Amino acid sequence: SKFFRKISVTALIKTLDDISHNYDALFVDLWGCVHNGIEAYPSANESLKRYRANGGKVVLVTNSPRPWLGVEKQLIKFGVDTEAWDLIATSGDSARMAMFQGLVGNKVYFIGTPFEENFFEPLRVVKNPVTIERVPIDEAEGIVCTGPFNSLEDLDVYLSDFQFAKKKGLKLLCANPDIIVDRGSVREWCAGALAKMYTDLGGESLYFGKPFQPIYDLARRRLSSSGAQINNDRILAIGDGITTDILGAENEGIDSLFITGGLAALETGTKDQPNQRLLNNYLLEQKLNPAYSIGFLR
Repeated sequence: SKFFRKISVTALIKTLDDISHNYDALFVDLWGCVHNGIEAYPSANESLKRYRANGGKVVLVTNSPRPWLGVEKQLIKFGVDTEAWDLIATSGDSARMAMFQGLVGNKVYFIGTPFEENFFEPLRVVKNPVTIERVPIDEAEGIVCTGPFNSLEDLDVYLSDFQFAKKKGLKLLCANPDIIVDRGSVREWCAGALAKMYTDLGGESLYFGKPFQPIYDLARRRLSSSGAQINNDRILAIGDGITTDILGAENEGIDSLFITGGLAALETGTKDQPNQRLLNNYLLEQKLNPAYSIGFLR
């Protein structure tokens, strides 16, 4: 039908080089595109290095609750080449700015792991930051969530705390809107799953990563402070999250390249490249239409 053709016009490409000359900057997702949570994808590494060698700017735009310096350390550990990117914008940095501006009060209940406690390190860019104190839920003015205490546990353990918080009218600041992520072959819960649960209970969740605007504003600020003034029509967003990377790009009015071999590998039948029929059906279901699709970043 005409409707089907109109929706499913994503162009299947073989490599990033096929289209990269049309763009001056890339907003690149990390998990599922550049690494798998354990190690870097060599082909992604090389493709980003080639793009930069030709004068393009690479901003890694990630729904990591960590500050960008923490993400940089992690990337080096995973074997992502430092020549593969220029700048990093994290949902953690975006959310931290909001927290230090007092968005969820001074006394906060923290949900996250000890590895994510650097979320509370002071931020120089915020003028007159509020003093944040971490307290038990019954003393809290708001909730800060970087992810579950344990990413493999049943989320029902949060139910009673969330019901209590909702009654008190607490806002939940979500530092990572991702629902799930694949660490190697293990699927884990992210902060977005908890924020959704809180919202479903009638609570108010505040989001700072993809697909929401604050992280794109942060990415553009990082670009312009590096001296690069680049219009939206010369930016390409790359990612494997249909409801984060692709939806976010559409909301911002920028083109996107969908990496089908990440979170949607099963739904799109991706081995080396996606099955065109399954990909079309998947995009039709999601009501989203990335400009381009590819199995893996290369």
